[in-house]
Amino acid sequence: MGVGMQNTDLLSGSGNTRAKRGCPWHSKGDSKGIKEGGSLLPSTDQGVAARGTWGRRLEFTLACIGYAVGLGNVWRFPYLCYRSGGGAFLIPYLTMLFLCGIPLLFMEFVIGQYTRLGPVHAMARICPLLKGVGIATVVISFLLCTYYNVIITWALYYFFHSFRLPLPWQSCNNTWNIPENCSSGFSKNSSYLHSASQQFFDLKVLQMTDGIEQMGSIRWELLGLLVLAWILVYLCIFKGVRSTGKVVYFTAIFPYVILIALLINNVQLPGAADGIRYFLMPQWNKLLDGQVWVNAAAQTFNSIGISFGSMISMASYNKFNNNILRDTLIVAITNSATSIFAGFVIFSAIGYMAYQHNLPVDNIATDGPGLVFVVYPEAFVTMPVAPMWAALFFFMLLCLGLDSQFAMVEVMVTSLMDGCGKLLLRFLKYKELVVLVVCFAAFLLGIPNITKGGIYVFQLMDHYTAVVSLMFLAFFEVVAVCWLYGVRNLTRDVTRMLGKPPNIFFKLCWWVFSPLLVTIILVSSIIQYTPARYGKFYTYPPWAESMGWFVSLCSIIWIPLGAIHTLYYSSGSLLQRLQVSILPVDQQPVLQKDSSTTLVVNASLQSSKEDLESVSLSKESSI
Repeated sequence: MGVGMQNTDLLSGSGNTRAKRGCPWHSKGDSKGIKEGGSLLPSTDQGVAARGTWGRRLEFTLACIGYAVGLGNVWRFPYLCYRSGGGAFLIPYLTMLFLCGIPLLFMEFVIGQYTRLGPVHAMARICPLLKGVGIATVVISFLLCTYYNVIITWALYYFFHSFRLPLPWQSCNNTWNIPENCSSGFSKNSSYLHSASQQFFDLKVLQMTDGIEQMGSIRWELLGLLVLAWILVYLCIFKGVRSTGKVVYFTAIFPYVILIALLINNVQLPGAADGIRYFLMPQWNKLLDGQVWVNAAAQTFNSIGISFGSMISMASYNKFNNNILRDTLIVAITNSATSIFAGFVIFSAIGYMAYQHNLPVDNIATDGPGLVFVVYPEAFVTMPVAPMWAALFFFMLLCLGLDSQFAMVEVMVTSLMDGCGKLLLRFLKYKELVVLVVCFAAFLLGIPNITKGGIYVFQLMDHYTAVVSLMFLAFFEVVAVCWLYGVRNLTRDVTRMLGKPPNIFFKLCWWVFSPLLVTIILVSSIIQYTPARYGKFYTYPPWAESMGWFVSLCSIIWIPLGAIHTLYYSSGSLLQRLQVSILPVDQQPVLQKDSSTTLVVNASLQSSKEDLESVSLSKESSI
């Protein structure tokens, strides 16, 4: 929230207001801030020229893969594929990937690389009326990173407890177990899943209470691990993209080594083939179910990470002519291939567990944290060399989580440094301290999630942040970029960076298919909205639901506030203000007052285009 409030002058929409307030957007004839490709880039506090860049192109690609390939690929996609038609689900999934996922990822890369700005200032530059979308993406990423690190905390807890034989979740003979409600393996009654691993997670790791009404005390073991998780995040990003770029060589690649090793081990286990068959068995009649197509679009959208601001932030550290089309295809295809590959790993283990306990796969297959912290740990119990496989699996979760966490924290840091870098450095002296303050603030906000009732807070935050808010942000981002900024301007930007325009496929997707699909997902989400719940039986009290909506509004509210702010500080009639505010900053007419104090327009869009062309030519000649 502070970002938006501290930079209200910079985010003003009217040319007249900018001139009066001394906004860094330079006016006609001012060469300050003119950068590569002939674009009129802003002179922010830090300055574009001083902005860091990735050491190698591969570092950017790996960082984006690490962010996109996260825990959802392991615990969400395989179950969704199984429930939505098995192998038949790949048809709507791949369709949505090419019509929605790839075009919108390319769009965000274009915005970030062309403007060389974080999402707040990039959105303010291309569509001042909806500049609040940029602020909202930063807020939602920051809220998400406050509780996402709790998952890394759980992974660390399981990782450190994996170096034991027998594994602590293997039997019901521990001090935390309730023997009369505990079973070694899974009960045949699906409503009675109090396995040893379930009780380890509920009664040992979480020590969970009966509801959010009973928050209980802090789990001190988890608090220490949460501190460790944030230390790991800080050490990986405190030097900016230069340090993050080196870390992702390991965190983005090593999970694939573990996934391959797990698959090789799993497919040799009895029952593995049955699990994979359940995963892939096509149910063609599911293709007639509209909800399956909506699920495919939502999974593609959420998995790649559109509208969190992270892709824009990471692309802003690219060199101006980096081949982002190539990076788009690599990231999107790798992300989807990983989801499918993870499905084989997960369901081969579930098939083995079903064989061991003589249960149908339906009784074991699930999604979310329950899959990786309850169901999958149970699979290690009867595997040979169980501690080794358990340690490798939870270390893989740690790597997957850290990659995504890097990107979400970087969104906040980038936006702060873009907007008020000089002011922050005046007090904190070094950017490393800015990163430390951001990490510490997120750590403090995450503490309620590691109380004994913290799992209920976690579920509530996740539902109203990553489900409710996200689709609203996505809709307005697509409207702002694809329709108001327009395909024509996106084409111009791509041409200046890559030397050739995007093909007709991307233009059609930006203009028609992607906005249409995002709108369908949003409408479907509203129609099928269900309140947050934990497990099968616990429903939240009304005051908790109100708190969830408040969390959701913390991000969404910036969209109307940004529009009101732009219109209020613009000049002219309401219609004139609307017309000007939907134009990119470098194409807006400059409004001035003549001697009789009437407003006249003395700069046209044509002159702005001529300025851009002349700057571009001068840049090329200087090269």
